[in-house]
Amino acid sequence: MKTRSNLERVLDVGQFAVTAEISPPQNTDFETIRERARLIKGYVDAFNVPDGQAAVVGMASWAVCLVGMEEGLDSIAHMACRDRNRIALQTDILALSGFGVNNILCLSGDPVSFGNHPWATPVFDVDSLQLIRMVKKLRDEKKFDNGELIVGTEPRLLIGAAVNPFVQPLESAVDRLKDKVTAGADFVQTQPIYNIEAFSKWTDLVRERGLHKEVRIIAGITPVTSAAAARYMQTKVPNMDIPDTIIERLRKIRKREEVAEEGIRIAVETIEQLKQMEEVAGVHIMTLHREEIIPKICNAAGLYPRP
Repeated sequence: MKTRSNLERVLDVGQFAVTAEISPPQNTDFETIRERARLIKGYVDAFNVPDGQAAVVGMASWAVCLVGMEEGLDSIAHMACRDRNRIALQTDILALSGFGVNNILCLSGDPVSFGNHPWATPVFDVDSLQLIRMVKKLRDEKKFDNGELIVGTEPRLLIGAAVNPFVQPLESAVDRLKDKVTAGADFVQTQPIYNIEAFSKWTDLVRERGLHKEVRIIAGITPVTSAAAARYMQTKVPNMDIPDTIIERLRKIRKREEVAEEGIRIAVETIEQLKQMEEVAGVHIMTLHREEIIPKICNAAGLYPRP
């Protein structure tokens, strides 16, 4: 019998799910991970761990997952195609499932040019769609990518993917979601949502095609820390939609600590609106090394206690 993750249980009963990200350390310190896990325990249904995010070295996602699981949390391992061929990917999938990780997020991975090792050789033997199909094949057909049967216990993983609702044209963004659903994604987590009006245009198309009934959509939330940071994301990060009204709200505040609080308020307001949308099954909170504010967000948004 397939082991159900806590995240899967929450989604299956129709509860509004809460996931959050723990940033992996750039060293071998497990205690840092334990501290971050303890901060969010009881406030989230599962936690994510990036896998070489922005092509910068950090502790392996699966290893951080195992430490967080020791603290009693359900984990979502990220797996990027940038650094592994299909043999290595399947090797790691067997290992993380064997250790009890029940959720996986399948990613292509950021280009090496984004990071601090731009001379590294990218692999990209498969992309995220092919990886989703591979995990589904391992799980549902008990077959490796080459078609050989798995003898013994197969990986039992809830399959996740990432989507960007702000890619233009919107039809292309919805088509990409459909492709990932067809490949086998059970849930998707979106890029950060700042513009609810623009996000609603995407979800309208999702609803028209009935995709919200085929996959659970978990909306991304990242509190902004300053007007300058918001402006940078607006102008420099592709397919990131931050309204001028948010930048103006932050710009009017002079004290740094008050700007951070305003960023949290904006995040909470966004969550409150997302909770009213039938297409949205939960939120994914990404705080970029500021895990200590996750409980504050959850309390203010009425997401605590968890079911």
